[in-house]
Amino acid sequence: MKKENPFEIDFESYIREGEPDKKEKSIAWSIATGLQQVDGLTPSPYLYETAKRNIEGEISIEEAKKIIDSYYESKTSRTEDDDDTEEADKVSTRITELLSEKSFSFTPNQLLSIHERLFKGVFYKVKAGKFRDYNITKKEWVLNGDTVLYANADLINETLKYDFETEKNFDYSKLSKEDAVKHITRFVANMWQIHPFGEGNTRTTAVFTIKYLRSLGFNVNNEPFEKHSWYFRNALVRANYTNMQKGIYMNTEYLEKFFRNILLGENNELKKRFTHIDYDEYIEKFGDNQKSSVQNLPVNDKNLPVNLPVNKVQAKLISFLKENPSYTYDDLAEKINRTRETVRVNLRKLEKMNLLKRVGADKNGHWEVIE
Repeated sequence: MKKENPFEIDFESYIREGEPDKKEKSIAWSIATGLQQVDGLTPSPYLYETAKRNIEGEISIEEAKKIIDSYYESKTSRTEDDDDTEEADKVSTRITELLSEKSFSFTPNQLLSIHERLFKGVFYKVKAGKFRDYNITKKEWVLNGDTVLYANADLINETLKYDFETEKNFDYSKLSKEDAVKHITRFVANMWQIHPFGEGNTRTTAVFTIKYLRSLGFNVNNEPFEKHSWYFRNALVRANYTNMQKGIYMNTEYLEKFFRNILLGENNELKKRFTHIDYDEYIEKFGDNQKSSVQNLPVNDKNLPVNLPVNKVQAKLISFLKENPSYTYDDLAEKINRTRETVRVNLRKLEKMNLLKRVGADKNGHWEVIE
């Protein structure tokens, strides 16, 4: 088995070479940790150590949960970054627990239950397991700052019941696997568009979807959720966005590719830049290759892409590095009023998220922002 670095586990080695029990646990953990990307979160080394102990059979998933909870309860000092890491660690463990359970009910109440179990005690401004009672908008980088039109708060319960009842009565027996994937894609897109919760909708949708797909007899490939969860969210956005004035219409193409990889074993390329509403125009103007990015696409007034999956500290670091790519750790620490170690840790996270790249030597090199 390959040796993992301090921030990761080589889940694929467990999946390829491990015993059935280890394989199942590794799939669950890889999905759980990968899904944190949708909110720009990165689990801690301690979470990965705990996950490895669970995969190896040293501790149960229930014990893993208690260990993570106790770890954060015992911390005597905290930084702003600790809140994000705590959320990533706790929610990763809870997703793993949910995916390890065989029970499932295809009802809106199951969706509520998943949200409550994932986020109870984690979200403080949003009630876990409760539908939102206010309307929302969200600026999306993939839409140049525009928003999807989400369901009105007073219609959430009614809309969910309708969509679930329609899907429950749908007859899959006459469909090919390819057509079944198309139908599932549209159902998941519709469910996500309702956005029934104040926060945590994409992770809740993903967990519900995986359990639903398994209940239909599908073997769910973990790799897309593990490595492309930000693409997954962008694809959900594009499947629910129309702007006739700009000639843009709801497009499930991106989401279908994601699900075809999961369910049909295809290997469609899932690049975030593909989903941007200006991507075709970008290709026409700049061309495309494996190393190109959307760095030439529009950004907001503060010179930061809208809705990047980063926390506030990381967003500030990106902004300052766009201003001066040669800033040192000490320069950045002074700029954002944080410690040098906080800067170092967050720059490393941004590198792991493929949003930042170090060019040249540590002493005389510079930073390259990848959007």
